[in-house]
Order: sequence, then C-alpha cells, then structure tokens
Amino acid sequence: MNNLYILILAGGSGTRLWPWSREELPKQFLSLAGEESLFQQTVRRMTKIAQPSNLYIVASDQCSALLRHQMKTVVKFDHDPIIAEPMAKNTCPAIALGLAYLLKSGADPEDLIFVSPSDHIVKDDEAFKEAINSGRQAASEGHIVVFGVKPTRADTGFGYIEIDEERSKGLPYKIVSRFVEKPDEEKAKTYLERGNYLWNGGFFLFKAKRMMEALKSDIPQIGEPASEGYKSLISSFEDLPSISIDYAVMEKEKDVAVVPLDCGWSDIGSWDALYETMEKDEGGNVKKGDVHTIGGKNNLIYANGRLVVGLDVNDLIIADTPDALLVAKRGSSQAVRDVVNYLKDQGRRETTEAPINARPWGTYQILHQGDRFKIKHIVINPGSRLSLQYHHHRTEHWVVVRGTALAVVGGKEIYVHEGESTFIPKSTPHRLVNPGKIPLEIIEVQNGEYVGEDDIIRIEDDYKRTE
Repeated sequence: MNNLYILILAGGSGTRLWPWSREELPKQFLSLAGEESLFQQTVRRMTKIAQPSNLYIVASDQCSALLRHQMKTVVKFDHDPIIAEPMAKNTCPAIALGLAYLLKSGADPEDLIFVSPSDHIVKDDEAFKEAINSGRQAASEGHIVVFGVKPTRADTGFGYIEIDEERSKGLPYKIVSRFVEKPDEEKAKTYLERGNYLWNGGFFLFKAKRMMEALKSDIPQIGEPASEGYKSLISSFEDLPSISIDYAVMEKEKDVAVVPLDCGWSDIGSWDALYETMEKDEGGNVKKGDVHTIGGKNNLIYANGRLVVGLDVNDLIIADTPDALLVAKRGSSQAVRDVVNYLKDQGRRETTEAPINARPWGTYQILHQGDRFKIKHIVINPGSRLSLQYHHHRTEHWVVVRGTALAVVGGKEIYVHEGESTFIPKSTPHRLVNPGKIPLEIIEVQNGEYVGEDDIIRIEDDYKRTE
C-alpha cells in the first residue's frame, strides 16, 4: 500500500468570526467547539489516519510560534512539521510548496498525500477516517480525489460538486461531472432535491506525482518551479499567482474522483454557521464561557473572559472578548467582514491584534492600553527566555506576580521574586528569563511616546527572529 502523508493548511487569516478571530489569531487557533482549538482537533484527527512522522503543516512564519505552542499539547514530533510559506498565496501555492517539500524530504512520487484545512469541525472522526480509506483506491489508480460533504440544506455559501452518475456506475467511488460556483438560493434548492450534488469540503487526496503533473499542465506558473524542486519554488514564491487549488487545478481536470463525506462537517464560515453546527440548550441557545440566559431563545452567546447575561433576548449573536463586543441579529453574520473592513479604515487595532498572543516562549495579554502606555500580563514557560532586545521609544517596568525571574538589564543579572520589580530604561539591552520549574508571570507596564510591537530591536534570540 502507498505511504500516506498529511498536509494541513494552516495559513488562513479570516476575520468572519470577529471579534474572536483576528489577523493575529485566525479561527483555526480558537477553541470554538470544545476545549481544544480547531487546529489542535485537526492535528489529533490526522494522527488517527497517518503516523505523526508523516504529518506536516503549511503555514506562514508569523503563525509558527502559535502553531508550536498549540501542537505541544497534542502530539510530540520527532521532526519539524512546519513548512513555512514566505507569504500567503492561497491554497494552490501552499499545496505546491508542501508537495515540493515532501518530495525533497524523501517522499516517493507514488506516495499518497491527503490535504486538510485546519479550521473545520468534524464531529465523527471514525466516519471521516473511513471516507479517507475509501478514497485511497481512487488515488492509487491515478485520480485526484476530492471529498464532498452531503448537503443538509440549500446553502448558498458553498461551492458544489456534481456527480457524473453514468461514469460512476460500478465504481466504489464517484466521478465528478463538474464543479459549481456558489449558487443562488433557487439553484441551491434544485441541487439539494436532485441528490447528486455535494458541498466542496476542501479535502483532497492524490499521488504526489499525479498532482505535480496536474500543476505543470494546468498552471505552469506554479507547476514549473515546483517540479524543479523546493528551493526553486521558494525563490520564485513572491511571483506566484495567488489562486485556489479549485480554480487552478480541480476545475480543469477531467478525471477527478469524489468520495461522499458524512461526518458532521462544518467549515464554520460565519457565526451563523457555528450556531447551526453546535448543540443547543432547551431554549435553542448556543453558549460558551461564563454565559447565562434568562427568558431568551435561539441566541449564540460566546464569552471570553467575563460574565455575559442575556435577558429576554432572542435570535441574537453576541460575541464578547476582553477588548471588543459584537451584537448582531442571527442571519446577518456574513456582513461581519464588512464591519471589520470599516474598523480597519478607522485604524482600529482590534481588527488585527489579539487579546492573548502566543510566542515561542509563552504568551502575553494586553490588559489596558492608552496613548502613551500599555499594560501586559506576560507568562513565560519554565526554562524559556525572551530575546536580548531594546526599545527606542519606551521604558518598561516589570512586576513579578508568580515565580522567579532572572532579569538581564544593561549587562547585569538580577533575580526578581514575587512582589518585587525592576525597571528598564529606553535603549537599554535587556532580557527576561524563567529559570524556575513553574510558569513565570509578570505584569509589564510600558511607557513612552510609542508603544507599538514593532519597536523591538533584537540583539540575540533563541528563535532566530534577529534574521
């Protein structure tokens, strides 16, 4: 049997679930359906299909710290699984990059590669695994395989796959007749009634050499440098077209196979889609966090960090975070993207900055921010340290609230214990180290004419961020 590799695409930066999702914290890293994030759930699901040694993640450099932070609680890798994109270029360049990297790293052209998004919900992992196993025969026979989700409603938010019933007779899988763009409501109802249309779920399975051939013939701007090898593709990545694999390859191929997928799937493309997917209480409410409803019905209320109470409210979406609150009518959440664009035009940082940010050494949360100051709660993992750095425009004051810190300030080492503090002047090289066995927690107060995150000049860094 062909060896199976997994490519998880984790480079998305959608904002349709704002204010929970931000540019710095895309939805794949959010715990929307359970305690684990969608990305963590995806990694765990993939380890049931292939060995961790065959699992890789394609994502941007900016996401690498967050990926590593979340992966370590799910599975331990003997290799570095992250394939870094120089920049976001949609799914076709991302898949080509992953494919070229796998071939460079020892994958055989006959090996199978399964491509999965990182931000979807799958409720039935066993049914999902069975569908993948069913698709292996078609992929081994030379088909590019797409997995189509059985529609449960006439939805206008998905692309559809039409099954060629005649060519599919006698086969253990189906043959695709055509891919259909997102339809209007009338066409969506027709597709649902006919029964030979599936939603395009964004999962693919193929032989390495079969996809490489398709890239070269269907979109040579990507296929040619990919076929020349990983280094060639990386060097030309900036000039590659930003295009989805559906447009670039799938819609042009004439012999695509499709395997029906019935596994409780949702792409969670909006707050309304999340409401439809999640379990509801006796009043039809979907609640997460410290949420209480009195007399209300059919609401989605997500709280992050504080108590939220709904009193006699109906059919609302309420999404709360430490620094932003969204209140909308259910059914209107597709317009959240317009809200985000409006806020961007206003220069609001809440569209990009996440309340809690992951770094290779731990996390930080912005507690409060003004014109000339910023207050952070910083958590540093045991044995980890920040870069040796300095700032042109701000001073910093560190107060230890848990653990013991080793502060390096101006070349001097100072141990700072709980309840103690130290001060860092402008332009002074400094570093914060956790020498202990428990997480180190500090409150950092920044003060100066500019307190942006880009006022960091790194001198030395354990995570190679000085390059």
